[in-house]
Amino acid sequence: MTDAGTAGPDPSGDVAPDDVAVGDQPVDDPTSGPTAAELTVEELVAEFERVVGERDQFRDAYQRTAADFDNFRKVAQRRQVDEVTRALGSFVDRLLPVLDACDGAVAHGSSEAVPIMTALLGALEKEGLSRVDPIGEPFDPTVAEAVVHEPGTGGEHVVSEVLRTGYLWQGKVLRPAMVKVTD
Repeated sequence: MTDAGTAGPDPSGDVAPDDVAVGDQPVDDPTSGPTAAELTVEELVAEFERVVGERDQFRDAYQRTAADFDNFRKVAQRRQVDEVTRALGSFVDRLLPVLDACDGAVAHGSSEAVPIMTALLGALEKEGLSRVDPIGEPFDPTVAEAVVHEPGTGGEHVVSEVLRTGYLWQGKVLRPAMVKVTD
């Protein structure tokens, strides 16, 4: 039995840090290097500058990585919003023949189609659909397609009749209006 004051084998079976070796090399002991008292002021200043430079490099790398990630997140969010907007626009485009049929029914005097058209148009307008109704306005080829021309006073091209309603989806042309233009 060993005395508590004597140095003997560790009862836990652990090896003391001084006894550990990697391969044939002993493990570096942080206390085995020169002490602060043994270093000169110039060496301490040089070491300090090296550590500060290393810290600055790591901070810059972190800031660049954080900025890259933030940019990636913003681009991914924009793409997602654009994809949802495009998908909804495609869905709304497939509903336009229903609105056209309602317009045609109302134009032929059917009052039964008015509530359906009003409800459908109201729901779609809340999501970003708007009608293009350029009657009496100068012809704008970005929102209307001139399919009929008739002579006029010779001034500016003015839309005299809408043959098929055009629609904008969230500010972008979903379908141009088909119009008659007076020259």
